[in-house]
Amino acid sequence: MILSELFNSLDLNQDGELSRSELHESAQRMGWHWKEAPVLAVLDLFSVLKPISRNNFIAYMTQISEDPHGPYGKVLLKSPLFLSSIIAKRPVIPKLKLANVHKMGKNRNGLKSNDNTSNNIISLLKHIANLDVGNNYRKFLENMGINELEVPTDAAALLVIDPQRSFTKGAWMKSMGRKAELEVKPLQLAFQKCAQFLNDNCRCIETMFTRCPFPPCSYDWDDAFAGIINTKQLYFIKPGNSVLYPPTNGFREWVDRLISDGKKILVIAGCTLNSCVRISAIETQQYFKDQGLQIVVDLSLAGARTSSFRPSSLYGGLSAVESAVKKMVGAGVRVTQYIRWI
Repeated sequence: MILSELFNSLDLNQDGELSRSELHESAQRMGWHWKEAPVLAVLDLFSVLKPISRNNFIAYMTQISEDPHGPYGKVLLKSPLFLSSIIAKRPVIPKLKLANVHKMGKNRNGLKSNDNTSNNIISLLKHIANLDVGNNYRKFLENMGINELEVPTDAAALLVIDPQRSFTKGAWMKSMGRKAELEVKPLQLAFQKCAQFLNDNCRCIETMFTRCPFPPCSYDWDDAFAGIINTKQLYFIKPGNSVLYPPTNGFREWVDRLISDGKKILVIAGCTLNSCVRISAIETQQYFKDQGLQIVVDLSLAGARTSSFRPSSLYGGLSAVESAVKKMVGAGVRVTQYIRWI
C-alpha cells in the first residue's frame, strides 16, 4: 500500500487530516498489532496536539522508511516535544539553592505525600501470595535501611514509566496466561497510587511520562488515570527497558532543561520495578552523574508482577524486586518506601 492510500484508509472522515481518535479507530479496524506498534506510537505522539496533515504524514512515513533506525530514528526530532517548552532551555535561576534529599520532615509547600503506602503493597502480597512473601519484603526493606525520604518540591521532577493499560488489562497482562489477573495486582495498586498522587498534586510538581509501543487497544494510559492525565499530555517513546533509548526521544533534552532550571532530583515511578524502572533509574543516574542529578525511586508509586516479589534462586534467594532494589542502591540511586515532599 502506497503512503497516500494508507493515509486515505486512516483518514476516516476524509478531511485531509489524521486526528488521534481517527488513528486509533482506523488502526483497530485495519488489524494493526505488534508489527505496526512502533509506527502507531510515533503517529500517536505526533497527533497529540493537533491532527497530522497528509503532507506531513507522507513526510514522516518516508523518513521512517529511509532511516536505518526506522520509527526510533531522526523522525522523532520532529515530534511536538521539540517544539514545546517541555525541553526548551531556560536561563538558570541565579543563586538557586541546590537540593539535597533528606530523611523525614514536614510538608511545607502543600504537596500531599502518599504516607506509609509501603504497608499497602506488603498487605497485598500477604493476601495474594502468602504471609512469608509480604514479611520477607518488609524485612528486606528494613535491613536495607530503606524508609522514607524528604524531597524539596521546587528542586524535583517526576517521571512515570509506562503507566499503560497493557500492563493491567491489555497485551502484556494477557501474555501471562490464566494467572494474569493475580499477577498484575501490584501493578494495579501502583497505578492507583500514582493516579491518586497526580490528582492531588498535578500543579505542584513537573511530571512527564513514557510509553512503550503496544497494539492499539493496549497503548493508552491505564484506566486509573482517566480524567487525570490531560489528553494533550506529551510523553517519551520508550520501546525497550531504558528511557535513554532511543536517543532522539527527547528525554535527555528534558533532563538537561530540568538541571538548567535547578532541578537536581528526578523521582521515578511506574512499572516495572525490576525491569524498566530499574534500568532507566541506573542508566539515567550514570548518564547525568557529572551534572549532579540524583535519581530517586519511590516504591510506593512503582510496581511489578506478583511473582517478581517471590524469592528465587536466580537472585541468590532474593526476589527479582529485591535484587533490583539492591542494584539500584549500589548504582547510587536513592530508593525510598515513599517520599515526604517539603
